[in-house]
Amino acid sequence: MSAQATCRDTAFAGMPACELTLPQGDRLLVALHGAHVLSWVSGGQERLYLSPQSMLDGQAAIRGGVPVCFPQFNQRGPMADRLPKHGFARNVAWQADAPELGAEHARLTLRLNDNIQTRACWPQAFALALHIDLSPGALQLTLDVHNTDTQALAFSGALHTYLAVPDVTQATLQGLGGQPEWDSLTDTHAPAPDTICFAAEFDRVYEAGPQPMTLNDTLHISQSPSWANTVVWNPAQDLCKRLADMPEDGWRHMLCVEAAQVYEPITLPAGGRWAGWQRLALCA
Repeated sequence: MSAQATCRDTAFAGMPACELTLPQGDRLLVALHGAHVLSWVSGGQERLYLSPQSMLDGQAAIRGGVPVCFPQFNQRGPMADRLPKHGFARNVAWQADAPELGAEHARLTLRLNDNIQTRACWPQAFALALHIDLSPGALQLTLDVHNTDTQALAFSGALHTYLAVPDVTQATLQGLGGQPEWDSLTDTHAPAPDTICFAAEFDRVYEAGPQPMTLNDTLHISQSPSWANTVVWNPAQDLCKRLADMPEDGWRHMLCVEAAQVYEPITLPAGGRWAGWQRLALCA
């Protein structure tokens, strides 16, 4: 009988967490706080960046890994004055379902429903699920939104993925060539170049492309068409120094490539559903 994937309850810096492990050696760690993927080891390497200075108190958002941004991206939204930056989903506890485990695949689903804490800042009934699918050399995260209210639900958000890189100044990202690009630092618009490089602070929003992106010829990054945008971000040295939860050189070892909904909110009618995924896969 072939070996099966495993899932065990554990803790990370005192926070409740779950660890998925495949027989092939791939491993994933996710905190229940924020349904936050903290680590993905594949091909013998850590593929995500987690700041060693991140606040891990079960209260503040975690810096690095894959934060779930919902129900707004950054502070763009009709309730920006009441909602925290990037919404509240990354700051509250989720619940884990029983895992689905096979020989070459593991799925863990975490759930969040509206409660007293969420209704204090967002008077909306909802049910979220984050499906985490781990297979050899690949990780897929799917955010599922269900409007359980009697009124329409409008939201934006992102899977705010921090990817680990040896040196971002030597990194290249391909696959967005020709897509509309908005540089939020200069408030300028242009078509994206075929190869994107990172010599300074970088914060740009793209119309999502039809083809997977490739980071450093080692990782393919794709997303569902239901996410309208791709966000690429690196704080560079000066901004990183002002981030209390990042080491001064942390910027050099990370690049955010996010599946996102930035400009136009998604609106679900009462009872409506939406799902959006991001997939990371090692290049062959």
